[in-house]
Amino acid sequence: MAQLRDVDIQKDSMRFRKNIERIGEIMAYELSKTLDYTTTNVTTPLGVKQTSLLKDGVVLCSILRAGLALHTGFMNFFDDAENGFVSAYRHHPDGGDDFEILVEYRAAPSFKDKTLILVDPMLATGQSLVAVFNQLMEKESPKEIHIAVVIAAPEGVALLEKELPDHCHLWIAALDEKLNDKKYIVPGLGDAGDLAYGSKL
Repeated sequence: MAQLRDVDIQKDSMRFRKNIERIGEIMAYELSKTLDYTTTNVTTPLGVKQTSLLKDGVVLCSILRAGLALHTGFMNFFDDAENGFVSAYRHHPDGGDDFEILVEYRAAPSFKDKTLILVDPMLATGQSLVAVFNQLMEKESPKEIHIAVVIAAPEGVALLEKELPDHCHLWIAALDEKLNDKKYIVPGLGDAGDLAYGSKL
């Protein structure tokens, strides 16, 4: 986390992506402890061993594009998971600080009766996550819902508590102080998407 925030270290975009990925792996491990498991017998060259396996299917869904590195970290751990991707971004219609969230692309498998893990590195206002969540829930309901973010602002957490159902579980690697006037997290780390993949138009 210290390397992610460091303005000198984060100039290395490959290192930035890798650190996001590593945090995803740690969060995936901690989250996995709360899931349901079943036992099965596995035949080894020397015998049979009873082993635990996840009881329900897992669908990992990330918000493009910043969520890709975090998604990879979770996918490294939940290697049998199905994968979904949704685009959401801040649209500033008049070029000022006011914005609306546009969700324009969605490619996701069915997550009915499965465990849905929605990942996004930054939880600022919470509007993107709420917009994506509402679109995903239009036709299906998962058995369990987890939301994983690297850095969150209290304002974003408050919005999720208000707008999302009680059976959503929120996982946060670091909770920061506040949002500034432009609705960016302070102290935060900057634009995670730009730092990971380069600046955009």
